[in-house]
Amino acid sequence: MIGARGRERGRERTARRARHRAAATDGNSSEKRKKADAAAAQSGGERDGRRHAAAVVTRPEVAWCGEMARFILSLMELGVSAAVHLVFGFYVFSTAVAADISQAAAASGSFLLRRPPPAAAGEGPLVDVAAAGERDERRGAAPVVLDGSPPPIVLVHGIFGFGKGRLGGLSYFAGAEKKDDRVLVPDLGSLTSIHDRARELFYYLKGGQVDYGEDHSKACGHTRFGRIYPTGHYPVWNEQNPVHFVGHSAGAQVVRVLHQMLADKAFPGHDTSEDWILSLTSLSGALNGTTRTYYDGMLVEDGKSMRSICLLQLCRLGVIVYDWLDIPWLKNYYNFGFDHYEMSRRKVGFSGLIDLLLGHTGPFASGDWILPDLTIQGSIKLNSRLRTFPNTFYFSYATKKTRKLFGITVPSSVLGVHPMLFLRVLQMCMWRHPQNAPLPYKGYRDEDWEDNDGALNTISMTHPRIPIEHPHCFVVDDSDCHPLQPGIWYYKIIEADHILFIVNRERAGVQFDLLYDGIFQRCRKHAFRKSPPTVPNETSQ
Repeated sequence: MIGARGRERGRERTARRARHRAAATDGNSSEKRKKADAAAAQSGGERDGRRHAAAVVTRPEVAWCGEMARFILSLMELGVSAAVHLVFGFYVFSTAVAADISQAAAASGSFLLRRPPPAAAGEGPLVDVAAAGERDERRGAAPVVLDGSPPPIVLVHGIFGFGKGRLGGLSYFAGAEKKDDRVLVPDLGSLTSIHDRARELFYYLKGGQVDYGEDHSKACGHTRFGRIYPTGHYPVWNEQNPVHFVGHSAGAQVVRVLHQMLADKAFPGHDTSEDWILSLTSLSGALNGTTRTYYDGMLVEDGKSMRSICLLQLCRLGVIVYDWLDIPWLKNYYNFGFDHYEMSRRKVGFSGLIDLLLGHTGPFASGDWILPDLTIQGSIKLNSRLRTFPNTFYFSYATKKTRKLFGITVPSSVLGVHPMLFLRVLQMCMWRHPQNAPLPYKGYRDEDWEDNDGALNTISMTHPRIPIEHPHCFVVDDSDCHPLQPGIWYYKIIEADHILFIVNRERAGVQFDLLYDGIFQRCRKHAFRKSPPTVPNETSQ
């Protein structure tokens, strides 16, 4: 009995020891598990931290790489654009110089070969008065003065353009001025603001010293008075002797600003009115601005400032140096029109050049040049005070070199677009207004501005439409709008790039003659005032 109890107690002690050992083992395992879990958590945290740090480092690197890639692409695009424009400019300039040298050589050769007739007593050598007059007119020395009837047709050039007397015998309008006996081609500032060009155009026709206006001159920092026209090219210009205007590109907007100045009687000493202009024909006219200005370097946020690195900055530097050097024979060939800013080295010296280059002074510092006027924002500012007048006839030719392909706007051809414009045609097709910039006007849509001619958007050329749309009528054929009514913008859209109808006549071929013949015929046969003048659609009471 006693032995049985002893054995039972022994088994219990053995069982208790086993339980203690198991508990101890479980405790050690739990501690190990806890330590292992803690170590794993620490290791995972370190791995997550490393991944987060890598992500933090990677995102800026990716952004930096993207910015660098865009910067390199923009530099490449700038290089291509600058090269193309420089080559074209050099081609035009060298062509003019070569033509002038050829004419001078031919004239001297014919003079040497010609045997002069015997002169009577007291007589000097014979002079070809007509030829001499033509040469003087090209040099601007003998202005052609027209009388009152019929009204002259005035051709107004666009940006970087030139009038009669510049670039030797080269014609900006490719000789279109020879289609009528009473055509004038004024030479205005090629880069000056639309306001300044409008003032110059008035005094070119009427005569006198160009007055840019006291308030405008003070605000922009240039002299108030400019070039003197002792005898205007059309001094009888008034309400009874109006004129026809044909404006290419920015030239159309210049005429519109001049028209408003005439209506506002903005020329001291002249009793002007809106009826001084009989008709305005806009040829690829910049009536509502263009998105190209943003590709060239204007900031889309305000339409006034330029990017630090862009095509327009190169243009700015070149113009400043050109005007500062002030080489007489060179400026006689071509002039940007900033003489009223007095940027010549003879007046401002080297320190003045530094101020000009740094943007402290000059037209680019004040914004008084043409590019800000050609942005959408600048055009809206101009258009907000420009009217369409009830006694003036309006016709507009809008050009485009694009088409739709599977719903996407693309250049309509490769070979048909001038090399200087092809890249811009493609870029303007893809224009998208930046999301972080305010829309230029209510109802703006990117797709409306895709069609273009390489310099202007087609929507901008039809008729004034922003901020307020003016009366207009789309025509397919010129005969569809006869009889013409004043106060309405008749417009048609033609397949052409921006410079097809200027400088090089051969590019346009038969289209050139059809276009200008139609314009001149309309001016001579279809645009005339009845007496008394009537407002369009006015009904008798």
